[in-house]
Amino acid sequence: MTRKLDYRWNRRQVMAARGMFQTTDLARPLAQRGIQLSSSQLYRLVAERPERLSLKLLMALLDILGCSMEDLIEPIAATKPSRARKAASGEEAGVGDLRPKRARITGPGK
Repeated sequence: MTRKLDYRWNRRQVMAARGMFQTTDLARPLAQRGIQLSSSQLYRLVAERPERLSLKLLMALLDILGCSMEDLIEPIAATKPSRARKAASGEEAGVGDLRPKRARITGPGK
């Protein structure tokens, strides 16, 4: 059986650690390295997990963020999709003994 691999894209955490909180914080440094991205491409790079990434862009991100490949891209084992979803009990959901209280709707003045 082959092992399926996935990755965690830690770009947002790495940017935040360096005081970069907006997508536009990357626009000028990327342009200085010869990489021109549209505003929608830049947004997708920052907000979403990329499926494809050029090596030139990856090297520019590592240089701009001053981090290593391991900081930015973390390999993880892929989770297997469950065939049938089942309702989680309190312990499985991580809520313990906490349960929501049923709402009671009454008329005005009651």
